[in-house]
Amino acid sequence: MSGEGRWQGLYGGLLAAGDPLAMIFLPQERGGNNSFTHEALTLKYKLDNQFELVFVVGFQKILTLTYVDKLIDDVHKEFRDKYRNEFQQKGTLGLLNGTFDFKDDFMRLLRDAEESSKVRAPTVMKTFEQSLKSQKTVKCMIETRGEKPKEKVKNKKNKGSKKEGIEAVTAPGKASAGDKQPSAAGEKEELTKDEILQKNREEFFKRHMKAGEKSRSPKPEAQKEKGKKPRVWDLGNSNAKVLDYSNSATNGSAEACPVEEFDPDIALGDRNREPGRLYDLEYESDDEAEEEKVIQNPSKPSAKKGGLGGMFGMLKGLVGSKSLTREDMDPVLEKMQDHLIAKNVAAEIAAQLCESVAKKLEGKVMGTFTTVTSTVKQALQEALVQILQPQRRVDVLRDVMDAQRHRRPYVVTFCGVNGVGKSTNLAKISFWLIENGFSVLIAACDTFRAGAVEQLRTHTRRLNALHPPESHGGRTMVQLYEKGYGKDAAGIAMEAISYARNQGFDVVLVDTAGRMQDNAPLMTALAKLIAVNAPDLVLFVGEALVGNEAVDQLVKFNKALADHSMAQTPRLIDGIVLTKFDTIDDKVGAAISMTYITSKPIVFVGTGQTYCDLRSLNAKAVVAALMKA
Repeated sequence: MSGEGRWQGLYGGLLAAGDPLAMIFLPQERGGNNSFTHEALTLKYKLDNQFELVFVVGFQKILTLTYVDKLIDDVHKEFRDKYRNEFQQKGTLGLLNGTFDFKDDFMRLLRDAEESSKVRAPTVMKTFEQSLKSQKTVKCMIETRGEKPKEKVKNKKNKGSKKEGIEAVTAPGKASAGDKQPSAAGEKEELTKDEILQKNREEFFKRHMKAGEKSRSPKPEAQKEKGKKPRVWDLGNSNAKVLDYSNSATNGSAEACPVEEFDPDIALGDRNREPGRLYDLEYESDDEAEEEKVIQNPSKPSAKKGGLGGMFGMLKGLVGSKSLTREDMDPVLEKMQDHLIAKNVAAEIAAQLCESVAKKLEGKVMGTFTTVTSTVKQALQEALVQILQPQRRVDVLRDVMDAQRHRRPYVVTFCGVNGVGKSTNLAKISFWLIENGFSVLIAACDTFRAGAVEQLRTHTRRLNALHPPESHGGRTMVQLYEKGYGKDAAGIAMEAISYARNQGFDVVLVDTAGRMQDNAPLMTALAKLIAVNAPDLVLFVGEALVGNEAVDQLVKFNKALADHSMAQTPRLIDGIVLTKFDTIDDKVGAAISMTYITSKPIVFVGTGQTYCDLRSLNAKAVVAALMKA
């Protein structure tokens, strides 16, 4: 198909940003993606923020056109320069109903773009005569064993001369820096290879023997205490009979489990908290800290440079009433991208975020006393807050009450890689649900890891000690349903849900085995468990310590659930539990990476070792920590 026929009528693809037609096909800009595909067509667009214009190019998706980006850039510049005066006088909205004589210019730009995209001749490789290697002689490339290059020998002599000057001692057999007599060179040439090797060995042994004699000093040997004292743990128990759980009953019969004595203050943490409340993450930004310092020390003068230096320092970097260009923003965006990567944001996502901010601000008119840095930082903060606040929010308590009205248990499945804290945070969520008045059945579907069932049994015993049946009208608030090891996890989950329905439990929490995202058999088993039991909520448990790995885990988990699901519309991850948040200080980039790649909310945040260390995500607090210098 000819270029004129392919692009016929597309030179008129110019819309104002305020036109409702433009909002139909322009998706929400995420990471600088300026293309939109619908069935067999692909649309690419470019925004002009200065004149509020949108340039759109449409073509068939099957065609591989390498010059589309160049074409839309050239059309943008040509059209803007041609009608700049009219836009400034009448405005964009005043020219919408008019006509533009731009067809000839468009066809010319199209021909130029097609010509520039033609295949160029491959570059000719250099011949051997043109390379640097051909200029070297064979003699200079030969190295004699036992000898060092001349430059290194010379440097060694210089270092030796400095040492002799400081110590004022001249070692025998060594030449000083100024001794450049031909006799020394002649003696060195007369020595054979064996003599040189023997001489070097003797000097080596002499140096090390002297160093060994200096380092030796008589020291009295410290008497070590024989034996080792046993370590006493805070939550431990010295009584071996109490620690023996081998005869404990199984399958959720919590009454048969022995009651463990422990300090509730250690298990609960803050006793002054409001029961059942899920607190937000807290973070104190630099601005708030600076304000407190100013209030505490009002009489302390601020350290500023006086005179004209302070004046020029204040006005440095200011942009007065002009449009932002990419050249203005590139240095700031490069620093912002490095800053995000240092805060554990995945490198690819950090680059896409900065590209999105650049396209959003390009052409925007700045204020008189506004810096480029502050403008870019503000736009990046708004983008980060928007990413951390997805459109769909998960309200677990509301969904549990809705399931109660339908007389069925609310089922939550936890999945993730090994060692991220699935069982620990499952116990925290159980405690939170119990304090809100809901009964919980824990399904031990990790039938692979040694000690997994015993870990959940310990949590069940402690939760029952904190909330005994006597405090809830004789109702057991948490039970464990387990069938041991080596069984089918999907079958255990199905039996646990049926048991919870018959016994009147409000919530079923399904604990699964940790698995790596590249392990196909285990990912198939997880997809089977989710497809067979159809849980109400699938939570991915991920660490806040990881960076690029978080993106790889989430993408491959979602892909495995989609590929191995038997349903026509596969069930994917619904939300995220971010664990070990108390170990990262202000390196909170994993939260950005996880929500950006999946557009799923972070439902819970684990912040410590007690049952009360469970928080809900505060987007502004996370962004404040992320932007901290």
